[in-house]
Amino acid sequence: MADLQTTAIIVIIAILVLIVFVILRKPFKIILKLILNTIIGLIALFVINFLGSFIGVSVAVNWWNAVIVGVLGVPGVALILLIQWISVI
Repeated sequence: MADLQTTAIIVIIAILVLIVFVILRKPFKIILKLILNTIIGLIALFVINFLGSFIGVSVAVNWWNAVIVGVLGVPGVALILLIQWISVI
């Protein structure tokens, strides 16, 4: 009897979790895209800092740059480089 109740509770919880995932699918998709953009952009920032050290280019890895890269991804890295280049001129 206890095994049947435990199984029923597990099935009900699984159904509720599935319903929550179906309802929140779109926001999860947006959050996952932001996370992916952030990871790719931060990797690009570190690569630019590593390779740029040989030619004199460096980009700070800070919260502002992380937000820009998180929202825009690799084009955000290009934007940061462009802003840095314009501010030097």
